[in-house]
Amino acid sequence: MVDAERRPRIVIADDESIIRMDLREILTQLGYDVVGEASDGQRALELARKLQPDLVILDIKMPSMDGIEAAGYVTDEGLAPVVLLTAYSEKALIGRAKNAGVSGYLVKPFRESELMPVIELALSRFHEMKGMESEVGELREKLEARKVIERAKGTLMEVHGLTEAEAFNRMRRTSMDSRKSMREVADAILLTHQVESRSS
Repeated sequence: MVDAERRPRIVIADDESIIRMDLREILTQLGYDVVGEASDGQRALELARKLQPDLVILDIKMPSMDGIEAAGYVTDEGLAPVVLLTAYSEKALIGRAKNAGVSGYLVKPFRESELMPVIELALSRFHEMKGMESEVGELREKLEARKVIERAKGTLMEVHGLTEAEAFNRMRRTSMDSRKSMREVADAILLTHQVESRSS
C-alpha cells in the first residue's frame, strides 16, 4: 500500500467505462487517489492540465486523440509521468510510445500486482528528471551570471583604468553595500555604461 500522507493523485483514461471502473477500484485499494477520469485522449489532456495530477494512465486506442498523442502533450508540457495501457504489443506502437516520452507500459489484461511497480517507477523517474532539469537550469543561470559579471568587470577596467582585482573588489563592495547580487550589480554597471555611451 502507498503511504496515506502522500497519496499520489492520478488521472485515468480509457474509452471502456468498465475498465475505468475496475482501474479506479484497483488504484484506490492500492492507496492512490483517482482525481479524474476520461473516455478519450483530448479530455484526458484537459484534465491533466487542469488537475495537475502526479500521474496519468492512458489507454492507447481512444477516440478523438489516442493515448500516445495525448501522452506526447502531457510529457512535453512536463505535467506528469504517463503510463500506457494497451491490449496491443505491436512494435510500432511501442516505438511511438517511447518517442512520446512514456514512463511505463502495461499490456492488458494486466494483473493488479503489476500495476503498483510500474506506477512507482514512473513517479520515481519523473521526480529524478525534474530534479535534473532544475539543476541544469541553476547551472545555466550561474554560467550566464558569470558571463555578465566578467563583461561588467571588463567595462570597469576599461572606463576607470582598474586592474582586474580592483574592478572585482569594487563590484563586490557595491554588492555588499547595496545588498544586491553580483549579477544585479553587473547588470547595473553594463546598463549605465550603455546609457553613457549613447549620450556621449
